[in-house]
Amino acid sequence: MAFDTALDGFLAYLKANRGLSANTLKAYRSDLAECLNWLAARACDELPGITTDDLREWMADASRTHARSSMARKVVAVRGFFAWAHERGLMPADPAAVLLTPKIPNTLPAVLTEAQAERLMDDTDARRDDDPEKEAIDLRDAAIMETLYATGIRVAELVGLDVGDIDFSHRTLKVTGKGNKQRVVPFGAPAAAVLTAWLERGRPRVIAADGERALFLGVRGRRIDQRVVRGVVHRLAREAGVPDISPHALRHSAATHLLDGGADLREVQEMLGHSSLKTTQRYTHVSIEQLKSRYAQAFPRA
Repeated sequence: MAFDTALDGFLAYLKANRGLSANTLKAYRSDLAECLNWLAARACDELPGITTDDLREWMADASRTHARSSMARKVVAVRGFFAWAHERGLMPADPAAVLLTPKIPNTLPAVLTEAQAERLMDDTDARRDDDPEKEAIDLRDAAIMETLYATGIRVAELVGLDVGDIDFSHRTLKVTGKGNKQRVVPFGAPAAAVLTAWLERGRPRVIAADGERALFLGVRGRRIDQRVVRGVVHRLAREAGVPDISPHALRHSAATHLLDGGADLREVQEMLGHSSLKTTQRYTHVSIEQLKSRYAQAFPRA
């Protein structure tokens, strides 16, 4: 690609100065490559010659096949890249400075009710196959589900956990989040029970090598992939008869149920690893909407 050198330089800058994770850097590369390849295909193959009109044409074209949320992310990446290129003297002006980020509707995150979450966890915990190999995977899947719901951690944080990150004496996990920031997250007795079962009876049957540190393993005995975890969550939700959810929906559910139970907003912020309290406040709106729904169903004069 005509812009490979500049793109590599920008990603190296992000890694060194902003401490972004490998997954975030991969997303930046994908979004920027899509835009830059589009420009190169239209003979805009040198940075100094790219104009604001060129970028607006790219936005109009890309908007036909991408959701607003995806376009907002792509525009942020493009603005960052061209600002960096201008600051480095690679182009005389910043053509992306005036690009507007598409507005995203302020939709509330999808969550399970507490009864649905309990049903999902109970159904998952009850699954045990007679075959030892299949039972090991059942134990793993139960531990994954309980850990996601008990801690509210992201799926990327879950797959990054090592066995040494668990402290059973205090029932806490050491989690590495966005920007390589670490935090300590508590978990309860049900999660402790299934994690213990997985470590004692499941993981030893699956592990490929003695030196493997990953807490959760795929069928080949290596660190599990995020896509596998997402597949596990979708499958178990379907089999338990609850609404289809993603790992992130379990995170939303955990946060909402904590706030419904009286947890402090800042405590939930710290647990989830949100840099801004505004992000955590979204869950208070979910709780209010659920309260209004219950009120309408239960109160005689609603």
